Amino acid sequence: MSAGLKPASWAYAEEFVGEDEVLAGARARATEVGVAPIGPGGGAALRFLAAVTDSRAVVEIGTGTGVSGLWLLRGMRPDGVLTTVDTEAEHQRLAKKTFSEAGVPSQRARLINGAALEVLPRLTDGHYDLVFCDGDKREYADYLAEALRLLKPGGLVAFDNVLWHDRVADPAQRDPETVSIRELGRSVLERDDLLPLMLPVSDGLLVARKL
Repeated sequence: MSAGLKPASWAYAEEFVGEDEVLAGARARATEVGVAPIGPGGGAALRFLAAVTDSRAVVEIGTGTGVSGLWLLRGMRPDGVLTTVDTEAEHQRLAKKTFSEAGVPSQRARLINGAALEVLPRLTDGHYDLVFCDGDKREYADYLAEALRLLKPGGLVAFDNVLWHDRVADPAQRDPETVSIRELGRSVLERDDLLPLMLPVSDGLLVARKL
């Protein structure tokens, strides 16, 4: 860990912003159905990003059981709408339960069941403040292309799992997911129309602002 950071310090930072019973319930349901949601530190980062951008329209790829979606909704404007896409209808049913338990009005969460690369092209160009990607890692490059089309100038795109369980930093790891995430990082760095930042929270969060 950087500068000799001890595991206890990393855990302290990761859990600095606590989660309530609703999020704990969503995490429990995620475990039951085999979903790995973003960690508490990453969730807090998403809430912060949604808040500082005063987000009214957000796209999420990978609904899961609603952990990341609830963090995003809690940072968005009170009239903001989250559009969240997932291939698993059962996961989205559980996400609706999470949002309902949190008191989120139903009109603030638009859940679309389907493959991201089939759904995203149907969304409105230049309409969104933030796009959060936590779907198929092998499709991250395609998600970036879609996000840049969907985002307003100054909007943010964020990718979860960009450290991918310590595999991305190890050049010996060459599985398809690791290679895809590694290539995404290079692509974001090389673009003149993006201002990038990698946050070592949870399993890594790559954020870039569309210039």
